[in-house]
Amino acid sequence: MPQPDLRTPARLATTIRPYDWGSVTALPELFGTEPTGQPQAELWMGAHPGAPSTVGGVPLGELIAADPAGTLGEPSAARFGPALPYLLKILAVARPLSLQVHPTTEQARAGFADETARGIPLDDFARTYRDASHKPEMVCAVTPFHGLCGFRSPAATADLLDRLAVPGLRSWIDTLRSAEPGDALRRVFAEMLDDASLPLRAEVEAALLDADDADLAVYAGLARACPGDRGVVAALLLHHVSLRPGEALYLGAGVPHAYLGGVGVEIMANSDNVLRCGLTTKHVDVPELMRVVDFTPGEPFLVRPEPGEPGAYHYRAPAPEFALSRHDLDGESTHELPGGLPQIVVCVEGEALLGDALTLRPGESAFIPASVPSTRLGGKGTAYRALPGDSALRALPGGCA
Repeated sequence: MPQPDLRTPARLATTIRPYDWGSVTALPELFGTEPTGQPQAELWMGAHPGAPSTVGGVPLGELIAADPAGTLGEPSAARFGPALPYLLKILAVARPLSLQVHPTTEQARAGFADETARGIPLDDFARTYRDASHKPEMVCAVTPFHGLCGFRSPAATADLLDRLAVPGLRSWIDTLRSAEPGDALRRVFAEMLDDASLPLRAEVEAALLDADDADLAVYAGLARACPGDRGVVAALLLHHVSLRPGEALYLGAGVPHAYLGGVGVEIMANSDNVLRCGLTTKHVDVPELMRVVDFTPGEPFLVRPEPGEPGAYHYRAPAPEFALSRHDLDGESTHELPGGLPQIVVCVEGEALLGDALTLRPGESAFIPASVPSTRLGGKGTAYRALPGDSALRALPGGCA
């Protein structure tokens, strides 16, 4: 197959993953397409081998491998190797995702090497580490979006559990109030996930379903959506976070989380490493998850959009692999996108025009190779742009935005 010409922005053909937590209607409504009757959970844009985007029928990863300098630019290729450093997605969440964490780079390398040495195939159900990379991620809300993220202070969680009036919770409440915070969270989280706590978890679920308490409503929703799942009670240790459209949340290694509802644009390091402990029918590995979890309590990491040129907003996360920009296009002015960087642009509303010849409608995306000079982005609607986030790359002429 002939290699596509990558001297201009190139339209991507992409894949939608049909995970069972996905919405049947949200992406069709957003993209103006017909529902399939099946969940449509994640639209993937990038070069991850799990669902690589293609250009002219050729996987994006193959095009990058054939010309790393031209597609990625020398700075990105030198910093991250001959691979696109990020993966961009659009999520449509209709029911809870798994309660999960992501590993550090060191943990991912060690876990991947260990499972590979033990001969566990990459597509095996019991495989935990699908690659050797960490997976920091950031989600920006397109519609109202909410989820669970990070450990609440043990004292605040003790007060919340007290309101359930379940006598069997007294031991956990006392631990949360008396022990050192990290140790208290580790001990209680482990006991909540242990099968020995099954009778108590059933009592807590029943109490949640009977509770008339706004602070407990989201956890009662989990009990209805995932009855009997060990993750329902463990979720009570986590913050509930609600994002309005345009707000963003960053998740680093070891932070437990679960998205619960809404449509969002998500960007992450180019990895699919997920360790799960509940709220899922996928592989659960509690011992490995306990080794990876960061039990430090803290507030969720909200990323504030930084205004750039009129109509452009930039989201910078503390991850070198990625940054994200939102472009609100007014139909008159254009935004200049710098050259020298591997960028993906996706339209989520209206129409986005790249250069002189490429029109993107909702759900459509394009790859801008590093060899392309600065590109005009216009139209009328909303588009998101993914690009490397390393500070060294931001020093390029025109900035990395």
